[in-house]
Amino acid sequence: MASSLETSKLTLQFRLNADSPSCWESLTQIQSCTGEVILFFLNGETYLGDSCCHAIHTVSHQCWPNMLETLGYTTEEGDILEGYCDHETSKSPPSVKASVVAPANDMLP
Repeated sequence: MASSLETSKLTLQFRLNADSPSCWESLTQIQSCTGEVILFFLNGETYLGDSCCHAIHTVSHQCWPNMLETLGYTTEEGDILEGYCDHETSKSPPSVKASVVAPANDMLP
């Protein structure tokens, strides 16, 4: 049974996080990418869109750590989604290198 101090901390954390628009926006995004998540598990898809992963990462790490379970995912499914999305969101986009073009007169013999 949780002590009143633990309950107060949890209540305070929820109130603080509840005021964060990014938490609510991310939760809404998770709901809108449910189809992608279902395909991820049922068909063995190995890709979730950036917006889905960003939402899962934000909700799990910055807002409500147990929200995926609250939404109906098992602990194992939540761990798989978090692990996949943590990996995907930690990747940096590839850098684009500009091509160096030699002046035309350097190309003549």
